[in-house]
Amino acid sequence: MKIRKSSEDYLVAMLMMHEKHGYIRSIDIAEQLGVTKPSVSYATKRLRENGYITMDRDGLITLTDAGLEIAENIYNRHKIITELLIRLGVDEETAREDACKLEHDFSEKSFEAVCRHLDFQAD
Repeated sequence: MKIRKSSEDYLVAMLMMHEKHGYIRSIDIAEQLGVTKPSVSYATKRLRENGYITMDRDGLITLTDAGLEIAENIYNRHKIITELLIRLGVDEETAREDACKLEHDFSEKSFEAVCRHLDFQAD
């Protein structure tokens, strides 16, 4: 199943929230991504329906194994592309912003070449 870029962004934000706070709340996702709470509600509904997250009665979000796998994959791509850009002389802030744009669209073949170049494993 092909997942939308925006859904990938939500999953990565959720992974980052969980790593930072130990829990995931919709309000934190909205703040992190700079979107409205209704946008988060719509996105979380789609992610639940597709089996990427669950929500408990208190509204706390948990990534399923499938959601976690996607989030970790995209976040890993983000970190490696950021590292490449920094090594090329791009300032860290610009590198992170550009990596956000590239992480979704980089082909697997190009990403693996970048990993080989940087001596990283493409997980």
